[in-house]
Amino acid sequence: MQRMGMIIGIRPQDITEYKRLHANVWPAILDRLSKSNITNYSIFLRQPENLLFAYWEYVGTDFGADNLRISEDPNTKEWWKICGPMQVQLETCKDDEWWAPMEEVFHLQ
Repeated sequence: MQRMGMIIGIRPQDITEYKRLHANVWPAILDRLSKSNITNYSIFLRQPENLLFAYWEYVGTDFGADNLRISEDPNTKEWWKICGPMQVQLETCKDDEWWAPMEEVFHLQ
């Protein structure tokens, strides 16, 4: 099992809608994540900085392949069309990053 954390900004004017959407995530999105070995997924909001922190656990053996299946899923693409414009990429992200990956520096078992 691999724990993963990511961070991204959110537009202040979109926070209410983002929360509404994530209070009732489409079942097809949840199903795709589960089939791609993502579990224990949470998103946290930090205000007033307007940052989103995502955490999940990956229980598969090939994250690249599972992540590709997520990105190619038609329902996920529609979900991202809605949620993506609400998010603000961090200035330090690489060209191929949207959410910025984070390094785990501590874990209590």
